[in-house]
Amino acid sequence: MGMRVRISRGVLDALQRESAAASPAEACGLLFGNAEEITGFRTAGNVADAPERRFEIDPRTLFAALRAERAGGPRVIGYWHSHPGGDPTPSATDAAMAEPDGKLWLILGSAGYSLHRAVAQGTLHGRFDPAPALET
Repeated sequence: MGMRVRISRGVLDALQRESAAASPAEACGLLFGNAEEITGFRTAGNVADAPERRFEIDPRTLFAALRAERAGGPRVIGYWHSHPGGDPTPSATDAAMAEPDGKLWLILGSAGYSLHRAVAQGTLHGRFDPAPALET
């Protein structure tokens, strides 16, 4: 089990609001911070062909964030999206999309959230390991 990742209740509440506003489509976006803490997020457009069933972060938002990171801006440490159907567990579809790059995946459902890290040979769908969260 890895080190706990801190996330503020304020960030979680804001992400729940973004998720509810997008429903029945999946909301999605980027997570910012460092190895120990999620310090912020950005909402992105969901450009998937079936946004009620899957998500695809608008590449313009991602590329702009990566350019800003290279220029000294906030570090992109992962991705967030919602499961409007309720279960915040990563799906097989999520696993198929995830690169084994160690990035965090925060998934929000109607009954809470889950936080995972995308890794090779993960315990869930061969791609994700749980990343224990510590709410602050």
